[in-house]
Amino acid sequence: MRGFRVGLDIGGTFTDFVLLNDTTGEIRLHKVLTTTPDPAEGALRGLVELCRLAGVDVGDLSTLVHGTTLVTNAIIERTGAPTALLTTRGFRDILEMGKEQRYDIYDLFLRFPPPLVPRRWRVEIDERISRDGEVLTPLDRGQVRAAARRLAAQGVASLAVSLLHAYKNPAHEQAALAAVREAVPELSVSLSSDVVPEIREWERTCTTVCNAYVQPLVDRYLGRLEAALGERGFAGRFYLMQSSGGTATPDTARRFPIRLLESGPAGGALVTAFFAERLGRRDLAAFDMGGTTAKMCLVRDGRPEIAPMIEAARVHRFKRGSGLPVKAPVVDMMEIGAGGGSVAWIDRLGLLKVGPHSAGASPGPACYGLGGAEPTVTDACLVLGYFDPEYFLGGTMPLHRRAAEEALEQVGARAGLDRVAAAWGIHQIVSENMAAAARVYMIERGQAPSAARDRPTRRGWPASSASASSSCRRPPGPRPRWDSSSRRSASTSCTRSPAHWSRWTGTRWTRCTGRWKGGGGPC
Repeated sequence: MRGFRVGLDIGGTFTDFVLLNDTTGEIRLHKVLTTTPDPAEGALRGLVELCRLAGVDVGDLSTLVHGTTLVTNAIIERTGAPTALLTTRGFRDILEMGKEQRYDIYDLFLRFPPPLVPRRWRVEIDERISRDGEVLTPLDRGQVRAAARRLAAQGVASLAVSLLHAYKNPAHEQAALAAVREAVPELSVSLSSDVVPEIREWERTCTTVCNAYVQPLVDRYLGRLEAALGERGFAGRFYLMQSSGGTATPDTARRFPIRLLESGPAGGALVTAFFAERLGRRDLAAFDMGGTTAKMCLVRDGRPEIAPMIEAARVHRFKRGSGLPVKAPVVDMMEIGAGGGSVAWIDRLGLLKVGPHSAGASPGPACYGLGGAEPTVTDACLVLGYFDPEYFLGGTMPLHRRAAEEALEQVGARAGLDRVAAAWGIHQIVSENMAAAARVYMIERGQAPSAARDRPTRRGWPASSASASSSCRRPPGPRPRWDSSSRRSASTSCTRSPAHWSRWTGTRWTRCTGRWKGGGGPC
């Protein structure tokens, strides 16, 4: 009786929907602006609109698969619950000590992300378990109960418990959980032995703290969403995308919300592998350009690669080690602050820059007409004619071309450019930023950029695909100089076109001297 499935992805700017009719195979797409601060509101409104347009009822849906950026945004923006840490005596400062390594040895002003738990809420408990799992000092349950009451009185809503060597013997963490439940039943608790039962204290503690930090937020969000869906007659299966590309039930997501960190982009990697198989291609590059960021991953032998951990809330977006380590399976991706809402600006040297900050959904790009005044990539694409102002979001959201032109004129005036030149500059800069990051990402993983095939997974990439793809495959240096007056290369005897006298082989330029060095025929 229920023959429809829905995919729902909440991003920083837009919420996307896909409705599949299992009987006919028909697919219907829909998109609405993400509502902040409550993304569930826009998601429910968009779902109802999609069902109305398709002529079905919400109760006819058999499956709902949900991807979300709620977790990663909460950690980046520090909007999670007030969180405390319960740890073994002597390990109170493990969050700040880390590995005692510098991610940039030449930076004299090196910064790390501040811990999610302030020091006053990090409590040491008398207990000790050896590396072999032997109990050396029994857990003092009275200390745990007293600490839980004191923390709850100070406004703490969630508690992370990370005791030494709990991955080997979780008995003390489980006893601590029972003691907290006795003292403060309403307190949300995350155990490291449940979240990430693996060796390495810093990574294990950081991951547990991140899980506890977003747990009350995800619990409330899912509760509102499930209740609203139930009111509309939904009785099907509800799953959430995990960072690894798998799915989880709402109960599992409530216990381990940190596994949803890259929930949305993981779906893009999977759909790329799905289409690649049907196109007969086993190796592709998946590119996800949204409103705030762009992400890329490699699909090799028909499967996206999975990494054992990821860094969240990096101080420097492209410097490994500058973020909070999260040990959870995740689709291996590259991220860059380049999206449709990325703001163009002029630096102190008078140079045009784009991103990484974004206009988001509110106020959004100037052309949205929602109060935004700063020029963005979307404004540039509109002025360049890449977007139809009357058919944005299928005609449901007309764009204001004049507002985009005014925003571009303001930034262009500071750089001595008219609005079209400013728009073209923004487009070229964001394309080159994406291509440069993608080139490094692929080379680091042993993939030649010249051999990559792109597959877009979201709306933003097609607007920049030709420029960024060619830039990604192009070598970092200039071509040999061409003397147009004599129609010959300045360093060779070839009299044919520039496309003939030089060729990029993937590692170097090949110049024509009567016969291709790259293995081709004579001139």
